[in-house]
Amino acid sequence: MTDAPPRTRAHTTSELLTVLSARHLRGKRRVFAGIGLPTLAVTLARATTSPDLEQVYESGVCGAHPPRLPETIGDAPLATGAEAILGMHALFGYVLQGGYLDVGFLGAAQIDRFGSLNSTVIGDYATPAARLPGAGGATEVMANADEIFVVLRRHDPRSFVDRLDFTTSPAPSVARRAEPRVRTRGRGVTTVITPLGVLTADADGELCLTATHPGVSVEQVVAATGWRLRVAENVTVTEPPTAAELDLLRTTIDPTRVYLR
Repeated sequence: MTDAPPRTRAHTTSELLTVLSARHLRGKRRVFAGIGLPTLAVTLARATTSPDLEQVYESGVCGAHPPRLPETIGDAPLATGAEAILGMHALFGYVLQGGYLDVGFLGAAQIDRFGSLNSTVIGDYATPAARLPGAGGATEVMANADEIFVVLRRHDPRSFVDRLDFTTSPAPSVARRAEPRVRTRGRGVTTVITPLGVLTADADGELCLTATHPGVSVEQVVAATGWRLRVAENVTVTEPPTAAELDLLRTTIDPTRVYLR
């Protein structure tokens, strides 16, 4: 019988989200991931369970192997050792719409029960309380990547809403219901990782609570969600980051804490 890997409670929310995201990448091949926690998750996954994982950036870099963490999608180190660098038409027309991406990482200010995302405005579109960066390539990623992982740093009724203030990236199931002629390749959001737990799409495409983090109750997650959240019959408790995972993040992957905070 082997000893279990040592674990520690001394981790930040960013470290928890990164580690859980990396674990969910086990068995995946190509990932469309942006700057920040998705890049950390891919780097950690490659250093642990998924050494052959390929990362694709919206700037056209495919199979990135940067010598240091990039700070933007156009950062020069992304080109160093990359498998290919494509123009926008090739990236979206051949790689994304061609069905070559297993996972797309997306973030948003708001998410609804079916995984539609808002990254455009908070409040009324004409007179918003806040104007956000917008879609970028998120709509195409939502429609064409095989599945979408969403990682959010907060879980409260302002982010998990019953009705989006603006639908930037509609869930494929929602888009197809609204317009039968719409063709989408992907399944949409399958996994949402938050500071409280993990939500997973059920057979109807609705997000369902399947795991909580240690010390978090099901009731806490339900209360922090702006719709009547479905709860799995058997809600598990996530395994906290191991000492080895934290050591990789802190001393090798992001020692200057570019993204860890």
